[in-house]
Amino acid sequence: MAEKLAPEKRHDFVHKGQKVFEWDQTLEEVNLYITLPPNVHSKAFHCKIQSKHLEVGIKGNPPYLNHDLSAPVKTDCSFWTLEDDIMHITLQKREKGQTWASPILGQGQLDPYATDLEQKRLMLQRFQEENPGFDFSQAQFTGNCPDPSSFMGGIRSD
Repeated sequence: MAEKLAPEKRHDFVHKGQKVFEWDQTLEEVNLYITLPPNVHSKAFHCKIQSKHLEVGIKGNPPYLNHDLSAPVKTDCSFWTLEDDIMHITLQKREKGQTWASPILGQGQLDPYATDLEQKRLMLQRFQEENPGFDFSQAQFTGNCPDPSSFMGGIRSD
């Protein structure tokens, strides 16, 4: 049931007509997917995840990404991997349930409609997590959806 509430598709961050990365989010994390250039050995790539900053690139070159994040992350739970020519960066949200309009501060923001859809999906994920015996996959919100991170006192951490 919970997998029905997972992100259905990734969002594209495009800059000057070129796709920089794709991303999606869950209650707990933001995932970035970067297509790697061909013919570069995997040991040449680096990724530095800081609480409010992300740097990605090829060693010895200027960073491909060197930007502040939209919100702070837990660095001890965030990580990156390389698989099938894709760099997958998992950023653990410091504030579980917070809806991110973009991973990068001030860049590629989702439009208000897309942000509202994300917030509704995250709220349903929260309901599913807090009520595992129920199926919220077909539930819908009409009107404004509350913030999943703060609704009714916030998300329980137990």
